[in-house]
Amino acid sequence: MVKPAIAAIAAIVLLAQPVTASGATSGPGEALLSVGKRTTTSTVENESFSGALAVDGDSTTRWASLEGDPQWIAVDLGGPANLSRVKVFWESAHAKDYEVQVSDDGQNWRPVKSVVGSDGGLDEFTGLNTSARYVRIFGTARATVYGYSLWELEVYGVRTGDGDIQPPSVPTGLRQTSSTTESITLGWTPANDNVGVVEYEVLRNGNLIGRSPTTSYTDTSLASGFDFQYAVRARDAAGNLSGSTNPVKAATRPSASDGIVIALAGDIAKPELPSEHQRTAELVSRIKPRYVLTVGDNQYVDGTIEEFRSYYDKTWGKFKKITKPTPGNHEWNNNLAGYLRYFGKTAAPKGKPYYSFDVGAFHFVALDSDPVYNGGGAEQVEWLRKDLAKTKKSCIAGYWHHPRFNSGNSGDAKSIAPLWNELVKAKADVVFAGHDHHYERTKPLDVNGHVDEANGVRSVIAGIGGDSLYLDYKAREGVEKILGKHGVMKLVLKGKSYSWEIIGTNGELLDKAGPFRCR
Repeated sequence: MVKPAIAAIAAIVLLAQPVTASGATSGPGEALLSVGKRTTTSTVENESFSGALAVDGDSTTRWASLEGDPQWIAVDLGGPANLSRVKVFWESAHAKDYEVQVSDDGQNWRPVKSVVGSDGGLDEFTGLNTSARYVRIFGTARATVYGYSLWELEVYGVRTGDGDIQPPSVPTGLRQTSSTTESITLGWTPANDNVGVVEYEVLRNGNLIGRSPTTSYTDTSLASGFDFQYAVRARDAAGNLSGSTNPVKAATRPSASDGIVIALAGDIAKPELPSEHQRTAELVSRIKPRYVLTVGDNQYVDGTIEEFRSYYDKTWGKFKKITKPTPGNHEWNNNLAGYLRYFGKTAAPKGKPYYSFDVGAFHFVALDSDPVYNGGGAEQVEWLRKDLAKTKKSCIAGYWHHPRFNSGNSGDAKSIAPLWNELVKAKADVVFAGHDHHYERTKPLDVNGHVDEANGVRSVIAGIGGDSLYLDYKAREGVEKILGKHGVMKLVLKGKSYSWEIIGTNGELLDKAGPFRCR
């Protein structure tokens, strides 16, 4: 999916004065009041797009919400102020309709500007002539299919009364005090302030992740064996923010596994850089797998050799020698020509784009689901039947692009039944797929998609490798976990059992499953 171009003429409905062009002159004594102040938001896409990034004075960082209407971001100026103007710097995923609202208590809001049909970019509102402590941008209609995203929110005016404007000192002595395989605990020495520190903000890899009223903080739900950079800053009751400590490296403990590690994902290389597939590739590097398995749509939009070389090769291409791929429908847009040319014999070891291999006690079948999805593929189904009959391995896993059972917008795919049913007959353990751009896992399912703990096969969708996410899912029967975030599966094979973690692009642990014993 590519963001559509928005060509609209803004119709501005004003409750006070009109929007003006950038560069409006400041009034007497006017100051930028919002920079570094505390923000609250309706949602965030992930921690890399927190509300704090919209008031950090950096026009290259931004807040981004989840999809849906309405969404909002609010800033606490730290005390009452006479407001003169507000500047909103929208990213391309901007609001079409929204209000600028103010409040004295952060609870009761009143609009001071209303915008209908915004074309994004810079919106500047002057002549506000109102008093408030809080300012909120309240989006009621998006201009794109994405959430709301803005680079900076700037509020100008003059603080009133005798409010505190002195920030606390920078905290000192930041250190890691303990860790587990999924958490890191930090401690530090208190900051000083003329009226008192009320909280500390904790940053991981430069992103605000939490707050603490004390001088310690435990960061949880992290991937095992990962290291992170942390910093801390102090905030007082008036909202004044100290500088950050120097970053300190801290790490989770590695998991006590001596198994075989495999990285797995699909729906990967969106044809743009920078992109999320850069971040998922960095995860693969940190996972240090023996093999990389892909579940189709490795390269968008058509899987041409030029696209592979321009995008996939620059990120996931570094793992090409250990990758065992499968194709998706986007590779079939080019009749697999680019896919087969890029991956070579690895993708078709016997001249066909489906194959099998063994890893430890596991037998893997890597299939080309697109012909079967479109009503063909009889030759492949027959090959699969014979291949499964020959294996002597205790554990069987399949992977391909189109999921048989799916909570996402594509829904269940009855045409994939010939592949799924062969795995059920062979008493396979798990099938991994992509196609819908989310993650889900189910309990073992039978040929009709009903839970069958004794005779069914686990179904996993991992279409989270980099292309735009699809969030319009609704959990079907048997689903144990479902989410819409980019990441990579860390699959661990140990003897006749298997387990996995889903690791997000910020190193967070999104899901953990198993260990499961092979049937």
